[in-house]
Parts: sequence; structure tokens; C-alpha cells
Amino acid sequence: MSQAKVGFVSLGCPKALVDSERILTQLKIDGYQLVSSYHGADVVVVNTCGFIDSAKQESLQAIGEAMQANGKVIVTGCMGKGKDAEVIQQSFPQVLSVTGPAAYEEVMGAVHQHVPASTEHNPHIDLVPPQGIKLTPRHYAYLKISEGCNHRCSFCIIPAMRGDLVSRPVGDVLEEAERLVAAGTKELLVISQDTSAYGVDLKYRTGFWQGRPVKTRMTELCQALSQMGVWVRLHYVYPYPHVDELIPLMAEGKILPYLDIPFQHSSPSILKAMKRPAHQEKTLDRIRKWRQICPELAIRSTFIVGFPGETEADFEHLLDWLQEAQLDRVGCFKYSPVEGASANALANPVPEELKQERWERFMATQQKISAQRLQAKVGKTMEVLVDSSEGDNAVARSYADAPEIDGVVIIEDAAHLAAGTKLEVKIVAADEYDLWAELPVQSGEM
Repeated sequence: MSQAKVGFVSLGCPKALVDSERILTQLKIDGYQLVSSYHGADVVVVNTCGFIDSAKQESLQAIGEAMQANGKVIVTGCMGKGKDAEVIQQSFPQVLSVTGPAAYEEVMGAVHQHVPASTEHNPHIDLVPPQGIKLTPRHYAYLKISEGCNHRCSFCIIPAMRGDLVSRPVGDVLEEAERLVAAGTKELLVISQDTSAYGVDLKYRTGFWQGRPVKTRMTELCQALSQMGVWVRLHYVYPYPHVDELIPLMAEGKILPYLDIPFQHSSPSILKAMKRPAHQEKTLDRIRKWRQICPELAIRSTFIVGFPGETEADFEHLLDWLQEAQLDRVGCFKYSPVEGASANALANPVPEELKQERWERFMATQQKISAQRLQAKVGKTMEVLVDSSEGDNAVARSYADAPEIDGVVIIEDAAHLAAGTKLEVKIVAADEYDLWAELPVQSGEM
């Protein structure tokens, strides 16, 4: 009996990618062969995204492609819950199973039911790497520290899909990080729905790592991760007061001086309608203090323009705030209603053409800020991590660049550098998003 073959499609954010990695690892442990072709698979698993309408359409398209090419499809992920699950089942009644996010056991149960694993599988021979199956390059990996969220932002349905905050035991997180580093990971990207809230649900319970007590709390987690000798990058950080404790760690070089904080807006009235903290003037003061302690700090964020009720004054407030904050990396979305979100009931929706116009003005403002901040790096020497090569050049990232979402550092005439190489380069040019660099002159070279 040959090994049963499973195809896999992973959509959505890094948190969903970690879910996919966990399912893939269990499939491998259970004796399934992972294949990259619909036609070569006995069953296909599609891990969906259901955050916004365009993501839902992409998920439905992926399910449709898998159904047409293979016919045996198991659906999981954020679109596999509530009304979206009904849409999937109505659109594709032949789908074998539909489950929500992080439904590892249900997915495995459906796979076992419809495609039994080979009885010839020997777990002692068909080895799975200690770090599990990863969908990222070997040199960086996402480290998910919790599931769910306690916030109830009016534009978001994540808590309805993924539930309230559930933090992983700190010892489990640190042991996973150790396995990743031992396997060659050079950068750990810490993710969750609300990284700053890590441990709140456990009342910051003390766990153990390497026989030592460690509190289940963001600061203590970062202190422990800093001992592993790799880059540690923090994503989805809400600016709670204890975030201030991280800045000295960054200034000391223990974790990367990088914060990914989803501010979303600056206008107090819009933040109130979004059901988010509305003290942006205090946030500006904190950003100034952070940069006094750690001048190299890079801050990335995301914003929404065209939220229901957003006036021209609200939008101008946001542009002024951007000029004050001088953020390094910024993404912007035009508000899009999400089924099930309470914001859908808000009055005074913004017309689509006005959303587009504001988005363009926002991006033009931020482009100038980004270009100025990157230009200030020209002439400096920076440590970078190589991701790939393109033509004669290597494509790398600095501490200010998260994979997939930020800019890159293009190292000229360095295609020979292997992915995962860390080295120092001299920055020679910049544009609105990226940096150009050259290799340092070796001793004896002219």
C-alpha cells in the first residue's frame, strides 16, 4: 500500500500560516505524503482566510480550483465558521468537511476518515524534523504565542472566528523557539492576535524553561528569547503601558528595535467608533520617549481610511498625526464591510470614490515620510539577513524590514550570498521603500 498523498493550500495571514504548518506536521507524523499538485493528491486541504471580502473571494476561488482539479477537498480556517461556512457548503456541496480556524484535530479526523494513512508508515523511518514542517524559508520562522483576542473592535470579526485570548504556556513557546534555532532559524517573528496581552488570561502564571522560572508575560518572554542569539521581531503589539519595558531591551540589542503596532487611526471620534483606545496624543508622547531611549527604533503600522462617519476633519487629523509620528513602515486599507462586524450598522458611510481619494492622499503623505527616513540611512553600515538572489544582486532585510510586508535591502553584485547569511553592508542609495547596499571592501582590496 503506497503512502496516501495530501495536497495543501494555505491562505491568509502569518497566524493562519502557523496553523497550516501544524496541520502539515501532523500529516507527516501520521504517515501522509505531502504533494504540490492537485492531480497527484488523494485529498486536498484548503486553509481559508475570511477577514475581508476580497480574502473570502480568494478562498472560494481556491476551493473551486481544488474541487475542479481534484474533487476531494477538506476546508478549514477562518472562513470555515458561521455564515461563511454555510456559503462554502452551499457553493460546494461536495466538500468533504468544513471546520474553523485552529481546528487541528477536526482536520486530521476528516483526512483519516476519507483517506486512511498507509499501514506501511514507520514513524521511526519517516522522520519529521524536530521543528516540524515549515512553510517559510529555513532562516526565519513565525512563533505563535497565543490564539484569539479579547478586543471587540467594531470592524473586526477575529474574536468571533478565533475566540478569546488563549496564551500558550511560556515553556512550550521557548522550547519551540529552541528547536527552530537549532534547525537553523536566524530570525523569530513573534505573532499572535494581540502580542502585548500575552499571559493576561493566565494571570501571568510562572512557567519553567531550562529549569528556570519564567513568567508568562511579554517582557519576560522577550528576555528569554534574547538569549538564543537570533533576531527576535515583534508583530501585532498593542501599545499597552508595559510595552515601554521592551524599549530598553531593544536599545541594548537584545531584540530587534522594531514594533508592529496596528494604530488604525488617530481621530478620537473614529477610534471610539472603532472601539479602540482613543489616546493618540499620549501615543505620540510615548513614541518620542521610545526614540529617545532607542533612536534606531523602527515602527510599522496599519491604518483604515474611509471608516463610517470619517469626516474631512478626521482625515486631516490622521495626516497631521502621521507627520508627527514619522512612522517607518505603514500600510493603509480602504474600509471594507465584513459580514458580522458591528461597524456595518454605523451611520454615514463614506462613498467609495472618497475612500479612494483619501487612500491616495494618505499614501502620498506616508511615501514622503518613508523616503526621508530611508534617505537618512544612506552612508550607514547595517546588519542584514539575506533572503534570496535576483540576477547579480542579493535581496536582504535589515532590522527594520519584516518579510513580505516591508521593504528590502538590495545588495549589488552579491548573488553568491546564500539565503540565511547575516553580514554588514554599506547603504549607498534609497527610494520610498527600499535600500541599496554594497558589500564592504575587503582588506587588501582597492
